This record gives sequence, C-alpha cells and structure tokens, in this order.
Amino acid sequence: MNYDIVIVGAGPSGIFTALELLRNNSNKKIVVIEKGYSITKRKCPKAKTKVCVNCKPYCHITTGFSGAGAFSDGKLSLSPEVGGDLPELIGTSETIDLIQYTDSIYLEFGADHKVEGLEGIEEVKDIRRKAIQAGLKLVDCPIRHLGTEKAQEIYAKIEDYLLAHGVDILFNTVTKDLIIEEGVCTGVVIASSKGASTTETLFADTVVVSTGRKGADWLKEMCEKHTITHTSGTVDIGVRVEVRNEIMEKVNNVLYESKLIGYPEPFGNKVRTFCQNPGGFVSQENYDNNLAVVNGHSYKNLKSDNTNLAILSSHNFSYPFNEPIEYGKKVGELMNMLGNGHILVQRYGDILEGKRTWQKELDRSNVRPTLPDAVAGDITSAMPYRPMMNIINFIQAMDQVVPGFASKETLLYGPEIKFYSNKVKLDAALNTNIQSLYCLGDSSGWTRGLMMASVMGVFMGRKLA
Repeated sequence: MNYDIVIVGAGPSGIFTALELLRNNSNKKIVVIEKGYSITKRKCPKAKTKVCVNCKPYCHITTGFSGAGAFSDGKLSLSPEVGGDLPELIGTSETIDLIQYTDSIYLEFGADHKVEGLEGIEEVKDIRRKAIQAGLKLVDCPIRHLGTEKAQEIYAKIEDYLLAHGVDILFNTVTKDLIIEEGVCTGVVIASSKGASTTETLFADTVVVSTGRKGADWLKEMCEKHTITHTSGTVDIGVRVEVRNEIMEKVNNVLYESKLIGYPEPFGNKVRTFCQNPGGFVSQENYDNNLAVVNGHSYKNLKSDNTNLAILSSHNFSYPFNEPIEYGKKVGELMNMLGNGHILVQRYGDILEGKRTWQKELDRSNVRPTLPDAVAGDITSAMPYRPMMNIINFIQAMDQVVPGFASKETLLYGPEIKFYSNKVKLDAALNTNIQSLYCLGDSSGWTRGLMMASVMGVFMGRKLA
C-alpha cells in the first residue's frame, strides 16, 4: 500500500501532526499506525479487580490512541520552560506561539477554560521565597488541567475528527521495521500486534515516528540498526510521593502544580518534582517484559484525600556504559522483584530508620495508599545509593517549602522511571540524518509531556502540509 505520510504511533505528537495537516487543507493520504486500541476500547480492569492483571499483549494505560496521555492526569503545561528541550530547536518565541495555538485546539475540543496558577501572586512569592531558602528553584508554569476522564473525552473527539476527515488509523498494528535504502526512508513493515506472523509493507513519501515513552526502546533499536544519528541522554529515576491534601493545601490552591528543581548535595544531580496531582490517585503502568512502574492520575470530579507527585533524579551515562534505558529497566526490575511483581510502597520515616514498612503500619497511618495493590516493603533495597540519597535530601528541602512533607508517614512508591533517554539528532526543521524520516515527541528525547509533544506535532504538520 502507498501513502503520502505514514505516522508511527498515535500519541499526542502523531495525532497533532495529522490534525494540523487537515487544518492546513492538506489533501495528502495519511495513515496512523497504532499498536493498541481505539480510545473508546481502552479499558483498565483494575477499577473492578483492584489489582493489576497484567493485560496482554500490552497495558491499556500505556498503549492505544493518544498513548499514556489518555490515562494520565491530563495537564497541559503552558510554559516553554516546561516539557523538554524543543525551544532549543525551534526557538523560544516560536514555541510560545505554538503553545498558544495548540492550547486553542484543545479548547475547541472541549478542554476546561480555567487555567491554574495565574492567581495569588503574593502567595506565589512566599512559596518562591521558601524555595530559595531551601536551595530550590520554583518554575512558573500555568496549567490547564484536563482531568483523566476529560482527557479521554477530548482525545476521543480528536480521533473521530481524524477518521471523519479521511485519515486511516490502523489499530492493533505494530511497526516491525523501517525501510531505509541509501539514506532515504521509503516506508515501514507492519504486522498485527496480537501475535500474527504475517507482515505487510507500507510505502510512503514521508515517515513520522512518534512512539512515545512506551516506544523509546524500539526507536533506539531502529536508530542503531539504520544508523539514525542519536545520543544517549538522561534517564530519570525516582519515586512517587503521596501525602495528605492538608499538607499540600496552600501549594495546591495557589499553583495546583509546584514545579521545583534542585541540585542537592553531595552529588549535585538535577532533581525535580513532576506531575503533581491534588486529590489524585497513584496508578500503575505496565511496560514490555512485565515491567511495572508507578504514575499518578487526577480526575476532574473524583477526588481522594491525598496529593501525589513524582520526585525524579536525573542521571547521564557516557563511557564505558551508555545504555540509560537499560539501566532504568534494571532498577525497575529489581524493585518489581522485591514487590513480587507489584509496585512497592514505603514510609519515609522507615527509610530514615533503616527498616522496611509493613502493611499493618500503613493500615494505622494518616496517609492511606490510593494504590490498593501496592506492596509494603523496602524501596532502598533496590534503589541505587546515588538517586536514593538525592531523593531523601530533596524531600528534606521540600519540607522547608511545604512543612510536613518530610513526615514519617509520607509514602514513597517505586519505581517511577521515565524512558525518554535516547535523543535523536534533529535540526531546526526537525530533519534527521535520514531523508524523509522524522522523529517526534517523547520517544525522540526532545519533549516531555502532553503539551510540548502536541506542539512538536503541530510544527511537523505545518512543515509537511
């Protein structure tokens, strides 16, 4: 089969590439290849079973139309300082304009018009003052909160729009390989994601790879196989922290999400907060090879008594080891082993006392876990010393900004690992060293999160229109 444009992966960057092509009245024949299901068919059984049942052949939370974004907390960061390094490629001014434009598209499809973090100037100054005293940097970032359930509605409307306007979407289809001959990408090899051995070749004038964090490992394999220029970047290893809403109340009310960055002693690695969910729920995502990692969700209407957020420690590798994705996987696998295949949870006070956490201790705590099948245990038996110390010292600094954050009963879940460490070399027009091949979104290593991945897709769509 022949197409003008093949888009591999129906995450935000791929979706918005196709959407912007349509909005520019392009008559090009477009196909989107997606490993998972249509968004309306993505169902996580855990709401009923209360435990993860390891859905096969893939996890519905991470795979399917709109990728992991459909089951995330659904926050759009409206600042060029948040969401990756795209401004380094296309410029800050261009990025700001694209954020505003992309945000308007989300509004057209039903996003909430309220923007968090624009009020309470004096309260924000007070939080920043405390952050400075603690050696942390507060990053201003207005947030448009879609909510997990609303995000699914919005992406369902976008899916319907693409289909209604002639975009082909091949669900339950995996891309096995890229076709690259003499430095030019001419198509892809696909097969059923349900285990069928028969393959099919799709030829195209342009191939856009937008496989998200879930597809970062696959893209790395393609880069090595086809000599697509890339570098081993950063791997983020950390935990998801859960406290009572009362502890985070002031920050939640003023900022909704506090984006704090620090470089704690003794190592000076970058440590940051990420994906804060007031009244949210800790969740589990399953990657290939049954790797279970922790995340957080935040709904518009359904609320818990807790706030959760990630604390991530960034690490780079060069010589003699330069496999950050594999390193992150090994850390996650070890933690999964200690949890017997489940997410581990431990109280902060028990970490400081050098002991594991027992379920009976969780049962009598003020902070009750919102992840029902998390296993009480010892994260420190699996987490490497360097990131563990970074996280402990960062939590102590956070306690100066948010008193009570470092209480004995604060919960730490692990592992939280971000697999966007492979970085594809791109120029300002997003060209790779392979003609007619483009790599977008989180899998490219240039974006982190819904908005910036969507922005990168818009930029790509305009180029290809």
